[in-house]
Amino acid sequence: MLNSLDSFTTLDVLAPWAFAIGLNAILVAIAWVVPKKLLTPAGLIHAGVLGIILWGTLGWRGYVVMMVYFLAGSAVTRIGMKQKEAAGIAEKRSGARGPENVWGSAFIATLCALGAYGLAAAPLPWSAQVIFLLLLGYVASISTKLSDTCASEVGKAYGKHTFLITTLKPVDRGTEGAVSLEGTLAGIVGSATLAIVGWLVGLITPIDILWCMIAAFIATNLESVIGATLQSKFDWLTNEVVNIVNTLMGAIAAVLLVLSFQALT
Repeated sequence: MLNSLDSFTTLDVLAPWAFAIGLNAILVAIAWVVPKKLLTPAGLIHAGVLGIILWGTLGWRGYVVMMVYFLAGSAVTRIGMKQKEAAGIAEKRSGARGPENVWGSAFIATLCALGAYGLAAAPLPWSAQVIFLLLLGYVASISTKLSDTCASEVGKAYGKHTFLITTLKPVDRGTEGAVSLEGTLAGIVGSATLAIVGWLVGLITPIDILWCMIAAFIATNLESVIGATLQSKFDWLTNEVVNIVNTLMGAIAAVLLVLSFQALT
């Protein structure tokens, strides 16, 4: 039987999760009835589960970072929607996210959050450093996804000259692996915005903003290479799978950049 101290400890552990369930249930209910849908019904449920996990593991800080990504990414997706729909290069469902979009964007971030939470709950001698790297990976993965979303959507809407990243030959907007100056600049702004939010809420340090931006730039361009060379060859390499790979590359790149910088200083 638990003594009184154990009971209070258990309550402290469960309280964030109870609050997370209540908060996300309310938000899902509100989103369910509003006329402008940013998520499909199934997407709403999955987003609610994601929200519970993130609040339960990282608290409001991790939740805010993901919420900024979701709102900014949804807004960017709707830029030039009529033109993109007319050209047949718009996101399906007018940009409303389904479960595949939720987890394609947030799967790696969720693993980082769960890893940091697990190490904080059962600390080891090296836990502090690994938690720091996992939090960096969390922010970097989402920075990478917002960079990719901004680059893709702005490039499709406003890219004046679009080139295939592997050959630099001109291609139509919306072509897999296509890049443009407008899209690239938008991607940099997107990654910087998200990384700054991560710093403002206390998940990363100021210098980590730079690592997140560099990592996002690397990962976003590598994703374009994958799109240009591999995606059409493998049926299983869907946009959602590529998004997971993209965010994983962003997280790994940021961690490697930090470790390399620490080794040199």
